[in-house]
Amino acid sequence: MHVEAAVIASRGATPTVTRVELDAPREDEVRVRMVASGVCHTDAIIRDQVYPTPLPAVLGHEGAGVVELVGSAVTRVSVGDHVLLSANSCGQCTPCLSGSPAYCADLFARNFGGRRPDGSTSFTDDQGQTVSSHFFGQSSFASYANVAERSLVKIDPDVDLTLVAPLGCGIQTGAGAVLNELQPALGSTFAVFGAGAVGAGAIMAAVIAGCSRIVAVDINDSRLDLARELGATDVINSRTEDVADRLDVITGGAGLDFALDTTGRPEVLRAAADALGTRGAVALVGASLPGTEVSFEIGESLNKGWSFRTIIQGSSVPQVFIPQLIGLWQQGRFPFDKIIRHYRLSDIATAFADSEQGRTVKPVLVF
Repeated sequence: MHVEAAVIASRGATPTVTRVELDAPREDEVRVRMVASGVCHTDAIIRDQVYPTPLPAVLGHEGAGVVELVGSAVTRVSVGDHVLLSANSCGQCTPCLSGSPAYCADLFARNFGGRRPDGSTSFTDDQGQTVSSHFFGQSSFASYANVAERSLVKIDPDVDLTLVAPLGCGIQTGAGAVLNELQPALGSTFAVFGAGAVGAGAIMAAVIAGCSRIVAVDINDSRLDLARELGATDVINSRTEDVADRLDVITGGAGLDFALDTTGRPEVLRAAADALGTRGAVALVGASLPGTEVSFEIGESLNKGWSFRTIIQGSSVPQVFIPQLIGLWQQGRFPFDKIIRHYRLSDIATAFADSEQGRTVKPVLVF
């Protein structure tokens, strides 16, 4: 069938909305009529080929829609179900079987490979040429997509899909990094470096966890203002303020209990690690070019007993964690809707630009 999709033709290219041919779903897939899709920083880094997903490609990995057709082996959803779309995994490796699908042994191929496991793509252009599909098992920048069953999260039909769509990646990553991995104790001090969508998710999660001081560090004052609205007790503009000095004052010289870097920049991660107190922990969720390295001070800081870890997708099981986040939102305790701005699919280039320039924290395309 012919569907409307935003295609990235080449490295750095502006996404172009065009018609592509969608094939039939495989036995372990469902066809989803897309209602909305978040635009994430990860889409931009694939456009720029930080990770080498084959181009041309239909990206998008925070989809939300309605199931229209179900493959013969699919058991978890039925036609008419409302679903959010998240990352894909194999379900058979040790991490998947141990409840850690974010660390699937086949993570890269199933989420960034641009192909099904059998090597096929679901999209072709009007010349019959292949267009990469199944980005995060979904490729949700299309009016319809054939989605891997393991990417599906079934939700109640009364939930507004245009609001909850972006829970599939960025917001889930920030919230999960705090609630699933760092697990700060009541009264802990916490700082997030980068107050975009991932940072916003982390701030809201730190409020839920009961952190006493929640610090947002960014270079954009409007994002810092929003961080305060979401629950940050302190904000630091790293362009105009000395981050180390401010954190020293905020923590009374004790250093941070927890820090989260969403930027993937070595100098930022180093600053976050240096700001830790005794037994503190710093985590990285921001993507960097393969081969990127960072140096840490290990002389004086040895006595702190601090730790560092990397986190993918908030270490969550999307089918469990996303409904929990929706429940918290419905209770008014996770107000992620405050960071959302809606765009039409035809305005996807503007959505990308607004996100990169800091004018919008979380763009959401509405079909």
